[in-house]
Amino acid sequence: MSSSTTTKTAEDYKGTVFLPKTDFPMRAGLPKKEPELLKRWRDARLYERLREQSRGREKFVLHDGPPYANGNLHIGHAVNKILKDVIVRAEQMLGKDSVYVPGWDCHGLPIEWKIEEKYRAAGKDKDEVPVLQFRAECREFARHWVEVQSEEFQRLGVIGDWDRPYLTMTNPAEAQIVREIHKFLLNGGLYRGLRPVLWSVVEKTALADAEVEYHDHTSTTVWVRFPVLTPSLPELAGASTNSIRSDLLAWRGRSGRV
Repeated sequence: MSSSTTTKTAEDYKGTVFLPKTDFPMRAGLPKKEPELLKRWRDARLYERLREQSRGREKFVLHDGPPYANGNLHIGHAVNKILKDVIVRAEQMLGKDSVYVPGWDCHGLPIEWKIEEKYRAAGKDKDEVPVLQFRAECREFARHWVEVQSEEFQRLGVIGDWDRPYLTMTNPAEAQIVREIHKFLLNGGLYRGLRPVLWSVVEKTALADAEVEYHDHTSTTVWVRFPVLTPSLPELAGASTNSIRSDLLAWRGRSGRV
């Protein structure tokens, strides 16, 4: 069938479809419509009015697991926040006083690294910068991204107490951390001991396990289980002991058995 025939057939069918007359545009115009809806919610004080109308009901409070304040949002942020928003709204519709408390993690190595990148670009050495100045720059960096991410989360339609988020770098938050540690001290739960700590030679700081990435490695190490045949204590009856050997494969190749 030629293109001209196809076009003519489409035009013929178009004339047989009768649609109702409406003033609505053919397209939803979401890039324009969504900001208007968000502004309408803000102007109507929707979140505050929900709290007023729900006063006295059973509480449902979602304290946000804080995102990191160091860049624009990505699809993972969107999935996380939209799912939480659905849950909070569902609990509100079930008759509860459903509160969403946003927050941010404002500490850590990634923020420090961004500030140090700025130093390196200017030919400065981190160790030559006063500690208080360095911390102040880190706080300002985090504060900037808190504001940016807050606007971006609200642009996703997430409703919450955006005017009063919790930030880990505020004085009240840091004071509360000290109070909680003091409780451990008083009840005997705080002790001093030794354990290996991951350390960044470049950054001269401790690292969390999640901040360390390892290269893929195929190991010949195997775990071998040896049953205790003649236990010296009744409690060891039926027990086994483990041994780790990295040369067993080569040893088995020579002897033919393990």
